[in-house]
Amino acid sequence: MVGTANGSRTPVTPRQAFSVVNGGQDPGMRSGPGSIAGSDCGGMEFTREDVEALLNVKIRTKDKFNLKEKSEMMMDYIKRLRMCVKWFQDLEGELSIEHEKLKKLFESAEKKSNEMERLMIAKEEELNSIIDELRTNYSVLQEKFTEEETEKLAAIESLMTEKNARMTAERSQASLTEDLDKALRESSSSNQKILSLNDMYKRLQEYNTSLQQYNSKLQTELNQTSDTLNKVEREKAALMENLSNLRGYHESQQDQLTSTKVSLEESLKLKDALASEVGCLRGDLHLVREDRDRQLSLVQDLTAEVEQYKECTGKSAAELSNLTSRSIELEATCALQTDTIKKLQEQLAVAEKQLEISDVSSTETKTGYEEQKKVNSELQLRLSEAESKVIEGEALRKKMHNTILELKGNIRVFCRVRPLILDDDVENETKTISFPTTTEAMGRGIELLQHGQSHPFMFDKVFTPQSSQEEVFVEISQLVQSALDGYKVCIFAYGQTGSGKTHTMMGTPGSYDDKGLIPRSLEQIFEARQKLKDQGWKYEMQVSMLEIYNETIRDLLSSNKSSSTDGGNKQQYAIKHDPNGNTHVSDLTIVDVRSSKEVSYLLNRAGQSRSVGKTQMNEQSSRSHFVFTLRISGVNETLEQQVHGVLNLIDLAGSERLSKSGSTGDRLKETQAINKSLSSLSDVIFALAKKEEHVPFRNSKLTYLLQPCLGGDSKTLMVVNVSPAPSSVNESLCSLRFAARVNACEISIPRRQSMRYLEPRLSYG
Repeated sequence: MVGTANGSRTPVTPRQAFSVVNGGQDPGMRSGPGSIAGSDCGGMEFTREDVEALLNVKIRTKDKFNLKEKSEMMMDYIKRLRMCVKWFQDLEGELSIEHEKLKKLFESAEKKSNEMERLMIAKEEELNSIIDELRTNYSVLQEKFTEEETEKLAAIESLMTEKNARMTAERSQASLTEDLDKALRESSSSNQKILSLNDMYKRLQEYNTSLQQYNSKLQTELNQTSDTLNKVEREKAALMENLSNLRGYHESQQDQLTSTKVSLEESLKLKDALASEVGCLRGDLHLVREDRDRQLSLVQDLTAEVEQYKECTGKSAAELSNLTSRSIELEATCALQTDTIKKLQEQLAVAEKQLEISDVSSTETKTGYEEQKKVNSELQLRLSEAESKVIEGEALRKKMHNTILELKGNIRVFCRVRPLILDDDVENETKTISFPTTTEAMGRGIELLQHGQSHPFMFDKVFTPQSSQEEVFVEISQLVQSALDGYKVCIFAYGQTGSGKTHTMMGTPGSYDDKGLIPRSLEQIFEARQKLKDQGWKYEMQVSMLEIYNETIRDLLSSNKSSSTDGGNKQQYAIKHDPNGNTHVSDLTIVDVRSSKEVSYLLNRAGQSRSVGKTQMNEQSSRSHFVFTLRISGVNETLEQQVHGVLNLIDLAGSERLSKSGSTGDRLKETQAINKSLSSLSDVIFALAKKEEHVPFRNSKLTYLLQPCLGGDSKTLMVVNVSPAPSSVNESLCSLRFAARVNACEISIPRRQSMRYLEPRLSYG
């Protein structure tokens, strides 16, 4: 029954087949004597091949009539089948348990997603409340700014009134100075008269023989002296009245000019004038005292002379009595002069008190001026803080506005109005374009007047005719910088013929201040490239330039010009978009550049090849769409980062009406092709605004080339150029309406093209 050792074959049993399948060891032998149900089958695993082999086993014996061996093989086979069934049942239980676990995990994940959605909604509501709060803060700051502006205007008006009051005070002071000079002249004349009295006294001493004549003359001189003294007293009284008036006027001036430095200076001048007046009064007092002394000495001399005369001549007692009465009168006059001196001393004391009061008032004026100066400085600080807060609020508003636009994915739109030129209808004084001055619309609003009806528009930024090329570039500089950061950026100029598109994009050749957006963007990119070089960044840049003329792509950098101009050998350029949203034009010339000078040379070369023609609306009218593309590849081995950015700068051909342009022949074909492509662009914008499923990008070469910019993940900006000429008001209105629709279009959120740097070897220029 057992196979012999000769070359005959031994039939393969089912146990041997399973031992071969399970790795050469019999499962029954491995598990030991177990039950038929296969209690130890938990450690076994059945593959699909094992099951097929088990099902395909055919039981064969060496001896057909050996039933015992056949039954044993059948029992072993049934045992293996039971083990397989048991293993499948266990596997099914494990799978059901795993299914329950996965179901529970799915329910928990769904709960977490719902919770995250609620958190996102709460976060959105919180952000909306923050935005509302910022808006209220901005309005409050605006109100504070207007209030402080009104306070500032009121302070300026008060300063003007005080300045006028100071001018009137200066004029009154000049008149008082003239009065003082007149009093001084009169005082000098009184001094001269006193000197003449002295001469008269000398003459009395010389003419002793003619005493009668001397007495009469002395009487007359004394009368004149008394009159002069009375006049001097009246003048002094008038001067004191002027001083009192001046004091009242000074007090009124003190009330009016409490917050100016000029009032302090005038108070000091008034102090000096009072001091000089006191000096003059002291001089007058000294002169009066000397006069009194002289008169006393004269009386003594006359008394002595009278006694000598009585002894010598023996005149009559009547004459002696006359002389005695005369001497008594002179003594009375001296007493009167003494009283006058006392009065003058009292007046001097009063003047000194007034001078002290004036000093106190001047110090008070000075302290008041210092306090007002501090108040003004505090107001200036508050005003500067309010202005800085307004500027910060405006910057925050712009930043949040840009962030919201990026999150929404809208196409940003700038509007630029060119200045009037000689060819415009300058004689018509009616202004068709105005710019609102409200806080919300300042710098963003524009109004167009057509047939007496106003059409307001709001854009992301509006540039007036006085705006320079530098001011326009400052607003887009951050957008250009995004190309170095790995974003796709597209800036294109739109507008009617002669509205200033090419001037905005290219500028004036040979003029540094009038350089357009394309040269300034390139300068900024190469300057930033040099700065980022210190941070470990290395950039490669490639430039291509093309134009779409009559729905045909022309390579403006091609060395073989005949291939792009001849009709028979026209090069076929195909536009292709890869899955990453990048655009490629087959067989297009791409040039590696290392500096802005190289790009400027290529721009001049492309400008000479571009299609330009003369129409009735513009002598240098662009007859094609110009597309400048700068591809940027950056690598930072330290950070292990690699970025790819694209900067598209596009100067579209101007829309025009055949009735105004007067185009014929080739110019007519060019105009029809331009208007057709711009009409296709309008259809695309309408479809995007309505969020239609099908957007007709393929209707023209222009829209198909701009597909990633209009419907992809690019940062896109349109600069709509508008003419202020009254004759172009219809075209300007169409351009503004089209720009408003473009601004309302939502595209994908801009996505940065960045990846890990894996290639260790790259060559850079």
